[in-house]
Amino acid sequence: MITIDGNSLAVRDVVRVSREDSGAVLDKKALPVIKKSRAYVDRIIQEGRIVYGINTGVGELSNCRISPEDTEKLQLNLVRSHATSVGEPFTEDVVRGIILLRANALAKGYSGVRPEVIELLLSLLNEKVYPYIPSQGSVGASGDLSPLAHLALVLIGEGECLVGGKRVPSKEVLHEKKITPITLKAKEGLALINGTQVMASIGCLVVAEAELLMKNAQIAGAMSLEALKGTSKAFDEKVHAVRPHPGQMQCADNMRRIVADSAIIASHVNCEKVQDAYTLRCIPQVYGPIMDTVEQAKRVLQIEINSATDNPLIFADQEEVISGGNFHGEPLAFIMDYLGIALSEIGNISERTIDRLVNPNVSGLPPFLSRKSGLHSGFMISQYTAAALVSENKVLAHPASVDSIPTSAGQEDHVSMGSISALHAREILRNIESVLAIEMLSAAQGINFHDLQPGKGTKEAHTVIRKHILPVEDDRVMYTDIEKVRELLVSGEIVDAVERVIGQL
Repeated sequence: MITIDGNSLAVRDVVRVSREDSGAVLDKKALPVIKKSRAYVDRIIQEGRIVYGINTGVGELSNCRISPEDTEKLQLNLVRSHATSVGEPFTEDVVRGIILLRANALAKGYSGVRPEVIELLLSLLNEKVYPYIPSQGSVGASGDLSPLAHLALVLIGEGECLVGGKRVPSKEVLHEKKITPITLKAKEGLALINGTQVMASIGCLVVAEAELLMKNAQIAGAMSLEALKGTSKAFDEKVHAVRPHPGQMQCADNMRRIVADSAIIASHVNCEKVQDAYTLRCIPQVYGPIMDTVEQAKRVLQIEINSATDNPLIFADQEEVISGGNFHGEPLAFIMDYLGIALSEIGNISERTIDRLVNPNVSGLPPFLSRKSGLHSGFMISQYTAAALVSENKVLAHPASVDSIPTSAGQEDHVSMGSISALHAREILRNIESVLAIEMLSAAQGINFHDLQPGKGTKEAHTVIRKHILPVEDDRVMYTDIEKVRELLVSGEIVDAVERVIGQL
């Protein structure tokens, strides 16, 4: 069970709640500041002061005054009118992350909501109620307005939930779970829909997956190095010490440990080949910066998931309400675009390595990794699939954050498109999982052509693959093999086997 207070949530906590079904509770220590913030909102209404979003319209309509008797109606109307998203719904793990992050942001105590609103969000989470939230409709400022409105609808007993993949009226789901909908008070509707929690939820999951992906990428690269009878000399510690980027040095160390004690590499230490192609030799110089980018994305998300990102913000201690722009998704838009660009480079390296493995002119291996080439095509078309996925990634890697289409009659005249950045990064990562599966499958086939033992780590990876998939002797349907290796990558089975022998990557 995760305890939230608005200040101490970790990316790992988001993954636990999203993927491992951990529940969440509100820290009682957060209640005083939440209640104080709410009390100040009530005081504003009683005093008749004009404050954006509390007794005014929103966006371009911010100059419209709302009468005291209509302040609650305003919040209801905001939620209803903003729920305009379309497309495929977010998966349950993303939705769980959204709910958790919205509750945590409100628990910070600058949003002016009652504790009951936060507790209701956590009830959805803990009772496994999943609002139907379509994935398209956010421009990333004022935050993820439209998809968050779909979440807010469920809190008031409207909208829909997903039950077993089917859309069901939320009122029915709440009734079955014995959850009572809430009547929104002043400021609460706006507080629920203003924020960056959709892009942040996707971002946290992508970062967690990217950390595992990087380990798999290095293992795949090491397997390819051995299959192609490359050298480990380029990973020498002295080389990387004179260009000490953290990721580069870590990656070089990982590569040395993965191929340690390789009889394949030792067998050609004194061969005539002077140096390997860049796809092998420069793995630390390419994968290292990607590892650094993943870490930077994690740092940005760590700040964002413990931030107050709605508008206006209530500073009860100073008796001040400030309209600002913390809802703007630019920090996440930039870093998710950057992460997508960085991850796409794994595919670029991996696909070129696959091509080198299947190309008899450079591999020193049988054509297309088949002893019976001609009658058999072997791994020829697997490289085509990798090329298609890498080409798709080149389109997806175009940064969404460089675009901005003004909204709300020009009042919101610069937006981040951050949710698009996050979705693209996720699609890129999914494609690369399949590309790496093809590389590992090809490299495992290549290693089988050598009679010598591979390195400590590569041997374990090869053993896991061979436990599930036999070498290709005659042409067979390959897509199921690719799918299976991808499952081994995503589940962490290959990484776990390697780390048990050589230590953590």
